[in-house]
Amino acid sequence: MRFENVAIASICHIEAPHVIHSSELVKKLGATMDRLGIRRDVFEKVAGIHSRRVFDRNTPPSDAAAQAGELAIVDAGIERSQIGILINTSVCRDFLEPSTAAIVHGKLGLGEDCLNFDVGNACLAFLNGMDIAARMIERGDVQYALIVDGENSRQVCDDTVARLARDDTTEEEFRSQMASMTLGSGGVAMVMGHIKDLPDGHRYLGSVARAATQFSKLCYGNIDRMFTDTKMLLIEGLKLATKTYAVARTMFGWTTEEIDEFVVHQVSRVHTEELIRMLGIDSRKVLTIFAEFGNIGPASVPFTLSKLNQLGRLTKGKRVALFGIGSGLNC
Repeated sequence: MRFENVAIASICHIEAPHVIHSSELVKKLGATMDRLGIRRDVFEKVAGIHSRRVFDRNTPPSDAAAQAGELAIVDAGIERSQIGILINTSVCRDFLEPSTAAIVHGKLGLGEDCLNFDVGNACLAFLNGMDIAARMIERGDVQYALIVDGENSRQVCDDTVARLARDDTTEEEFRSQMASMTLGSGGVAMVMGHIKDLPDGHRYLGSVARAATQFSKLCYGNIDRMFTDTKMLLIEGLKLATKTYAVARTMFGWTTEEIDEFVVHQVSRVHTEELIRMLGIDSRKVLTIFAEFGNIGPASVPFTLSKLNQLGRLTKGKRVALFGIGSGLNC
């Protein structure tokens, strides 16, 4: 899908206040890891994750999403009444019902004519939300769209550590649930609008999507635990990423060298380095955040984009590729 009239007005993020170092988790799990023959440096040396940020356990995801949304609205310099749609894209939810979007809508004081709903697609949801909003902006259905995400990984991390610290934990259980302890927390929000209203905005030119849903059971989870076949998820995820990237290059007519910044979903060092290698990307064009923040789910790509913006690397004329992939598999 190509867009001619869509621009990004603002991108903002908030960092969770508490830092959990990988060494803290290893201290709690050391006896289990030693008994099972699992390296104590698996988080830092293998996954490359030294720490992750978390909120208090009882912090609702809507708080993080609303705080980031407030920043994005102010940064875009628009009135709340101009926002025609709010899309929440978080994996974490306040409740099963109502939608987290409805709660964020209320916290931000958006208008009664502002559509609001959740979009769920694992770690790809924020990019899906951008596409939905762009289609509505392109058609003139809404003037501005607000896409938000709030993740709080505190519960799944705490519960997984407590479960795996038991004396009867098996190696298979440990390895299949280890990814739960690499998850981070944060909030992010983006305002998008029509190019006529945002002459200085960053053009959103379009997207390509591909699916490999025969692998939907490689990573699945609930509120307190997640199971991952790490090896096969890496293999099949990279295959899908390579296929999607080839289609995108053809559609946009860009070579890898012509792209100035790559903003990729970051799971771990192994995943990120292998993606860079397979796609032939210059690693200097990939800002990495996983070492400090872990895997922030669907917030990962926009969070990194916001970090790039803070660093002054989102300048006019640059070509930026957003690369998302989520359990399912979808890319």
